[in-house]
Amino acid sequence: MGHSFATSIPSTTFSIIQGQKRLGGFDEGKVESRLAGSISVDIMTIMRKNYILDANILLHDPHSIFHFVDNNVVIPIGVISELDRFKKERTERGYNARTVVRLLDSLRGEQSLASGVTLEGGGRLRVHCDAEKPTASRNGQVDDEILKVAETIQRTESDIPVIIVTKDINLRIRADAAGLRAEDYETDRVRVSDLYAGQEERSVSADQLAEFRKAGRIPLTGNSLVPNAYVLLKVNDGGRTTALARVDSEAKHLCTLLETKGGLCNIKPRNKEQYFAIDALLDDQVQLVTLMGKAGTGKTLLAIAAAMHMVLKAKHYRHVLICRPIFPVGRDLGYLPGDIGRKLDPWMKPVTDTIELLLDTCGPIRGCADCDALLRSGLIEIQPLTYIRGRNIAKRFVVIDEAQNLTPLEVKTAITRIGQDAKVVLTGDPYQIDNPYIDADSNGFTYLVNRFKSQSLAAHVELLKGERSPLAELAANLL
Repeated sequence: MGHSFATSIPSTTFSIIQGQKRLGGFDEGKVESRLAGSISVDIMTIMRKNYILDANILLHDPHSIFHFVDNNVVIPIGVISELDRFKKERTERGYNARTVVRLLDSLRGEQSLASGVTLEGGGRLRVHCDAEKPTASRNGQVDDEILKVAETIQRTESDIPVIIVTKDINLRIRADAAGLRAEDYETDRVRVSDLYAGQEERSVSADQLAEFRKAGRIPLTGNSLVPNAYVLLKVNDGGRTTALARVDSEAKHLCTLLETKGGLCNIKPRNKEQYFAIDALLDDQVQLVTLMGKAGTGKTLLAIAAAMHMVLKAKHYRHVLICRPIFPVGRDLGYLPGDIGRKLDPWMKPVTDTIELLLDTCGPIRGCADCDALLRSGLIEIQPLTYIRGRNIAKRFVVIDEAQNLTPLEVKTAITRIGQDAKVVLTGDPYQIDNPYIDADSNGFTYLVNRFKSQSLAAHVELLKGERSPLAELAANLL
């Protein structure tokens, strides 16, 4: 993101300034201290920017104020009032609002937020307050205040670029119309098109394939692959002979896949990606599995089938814990009567439907012929992700469904709850997001996949083909 400035800069200096480094989610020019010749303080001032943060950035990442390196961070007073509206919520958003307020309170100990507080990265944080105007209380008024603060700072500090950082698309459009620069928060953005797929094809000789089938493994040669990546081996003589393999945890060998006789609760794979997924789900050494795919590819079905198999039949874990974030599709129905169980029934219906399908397929398990019996036995626990904070989940097979609706911080909260001898599986479709505060590139699911792609205890599989029904597959592709 280059910037043009009216100030004259020597050509030798300008060429170095053009070399940019990704910092804090934005392209920040960095001038080396070893530059030949003298560099005026004015040039260093030009390199600094004023970032004005919207409330949704702070609610998305409470520590975002520390991610702008040596730049100035400005929070309008109306944004603080906006945070005050959420801080009493018993949700992740409420927790984030309280975290931000505590951080700001701790920073004002020795310095004034009005004049500016020095941050560890060298930048300065200040809260902008216009004493002549009342504090904004509604979101539209907060947006208006952010625009006015940006205009004021741009006018009074004309030598420093001003950038509004917001996840509100409408505010970015309004800012552009007003001649102001606005951007999304990009520190945790991972473009889905660039996301690690977890699998590839590789050509081998007929002898190598024969050795692989006989010994169950062959040395990994050629271009390096990350641990637990999946490979379709194809004979390089133009024939159709193939085999499925996985890179071992040390990324030194290609190994055969794990399978179960009769499948998972009589659910058998229908394509190579499902074979890959079942292998990852069955391996106790792989503690984190992410399954990505469009509707109907079998993400949730395979994850819950594996959980029931590993707990109820193989007895590798004590219990199954299935969690889902609560976000409505379309308009919310509002208040639901009854106790917590009745309130959660509509949200957890996709999970109970899947369990009933599996019981119909494989028959009663441990004397339980229906989902209600399994839930009463305590072998399977279903709960909203809201209540996972503070737990230490050990010796359980955990399934987090619809993980694309989680923020990166929420995913971190969930994964850090996983204790000893436990396994966690996250399923998600980045193109079906109901959370209004994130999108396909900024959700916690894709962030997690990208961060764990080279870790030996994690595996990722992208399911490509819909297997629910011909109609569901056609709808997923056409609609």
